[in-house]
Amino acid sequence: MTKKIKVLTISDLPLLHSGVAWQTRYMIEGLLQSGKYQVVSLGGAVKHQDYTPRLVEGHGEDWKVIPIDGYGTPEMLRQVLHHEKPDILWFMTDPRFYGWLWEMEDEVRKLVPTVYYHVWDNFPVPVFNKNFYDSTDVVTTISKLTSECVRSASPDVEEMYIPHAVDPDIFKKVSDPDQLKRVREIRKDMDMEDKTIFFWNNRNARRKQSGSLLFWFKDFLDKVGHDQACLLLHTNTEDPHGQPLEFLAHQLGLNRGQVRFSKTKVSSEDMAVMYNLADCTVNIADAEGFGLSSLESLSCETPVINTMTGGLQEQVWNGEEFLGVGIEPASKAIIGSQAVPFIYEDRLAGEDVVAAFETIHNLSTEEKEALGKKARQHVEENYNFNKYKNTWVAYLEDIHKRYGSWETRKGYNSWEIKEL
Repeated sequence: MTKKIKVLTISDLPLLHSGVAWQTRYMIEGLLQSGKYQVVSLGGAVKHQDYTPRLVEGHGEDWKVIPIDGYGTPEMLRQVLHHEKPDILWFMTDPRFYGWLWEMEDEVRKLVPTVYYHVWDNFPVPVFNKNFYDSTDVVTTISKLTSECVRSASPDVEEMYIPHAVDPDIFKKVSDPDQLKRVREIRKDMDMEDKTIFFWNNRNARRKQSGSLLFWFKDFLDKVGHDQACLLLHTNTEDPHGQPLEFLAHQLGLNRGQVRFSKTKVSSEDMAVMYNLADCTVNIADAEGFGLSSLESLSCETPVINTMTGGLQEQVWNGEEFLGVGIEPASKAIIGSQAVPFIYEDRLAGEDVVAAFETIHNLSTEEKEALGKKARQHVEENYNFNKYKNTWVAYLEDIHKRYGSWETRKGYNSWEIKEL
């Protein structure tokens, strides 16, 4: 019997409902379905009640989860590496969480190859990340922008573009009679039968522009009438990293049904119902590595309004036409910090967002349905769910063959010779 390839993952706990968690879980499920892999997951980004390692139900000994705080520590990783003896280390999310890991690359990479699933939000090319990229065997990227950044900053590192995907059997246009009836009843109960419904599904955080969205939606309603449209926001209205959205709605006079809030976490199936309720999903972030809510919406045949930034810009444009409205930034501000010296924030003009609302509002039912069908086709061709899983299965197998692990490790030296 052929020995299975063991992959150690570090990311958000794959059983959570974050975008990072879902993409990790999809990747892992693809590996396990192939029958060629075992997985050990260091599951972070949440405060655990119990830190006991456990097997994930339905996968026997092939998938073990080890709860961790944050994204781990050097000592924890040393222990797990030597106890589990994985063949590949795979890790995902913002590079600022993994400085400690790259600092110990000489310990880790001499044992196993490292694969980093990377997100970066915007240009200019982050040359300050070069040491991170160069300290990794393979950098896989979630967007074309991220891919270009890695190739430009670190041309010698192996890079592979693997965009996100969503389950098309969950995120799809409602066709079942009972589901259609439910959607119609929800619209009726919320007094939204004859209104254009805009949906916003994001974290209430600064770069997501949640406060600006409310102000600009009011400007739109002032033009077309406050009884003509509704904005449904699925978010935590009291997120400490965001704005007090219910207070803002009240101050703007949007507390008479023009703006509704969904604050309770829901299943993916119920989330798909929300996309089906809507005429358009809005994502006007000033920087966005991918923007998973847009992909979920497009998969449900609901058009989008997107900022032409980061990973959003490649979702709203299928190469020939917009699948809704793509808004070009009115300005690009260079911001930064000690950890990230420079990056663009793509700022939108309020009048452009209002115009985008008007464009969707003025579409006929037939025009929206035609856009929706093209949106679904775009997702199936460029963000295919099965391709996502199969690509990981084949690529990690190839990495294992080429790089080996432990006694068979090759392609890495912890030293280099330089001419002085």
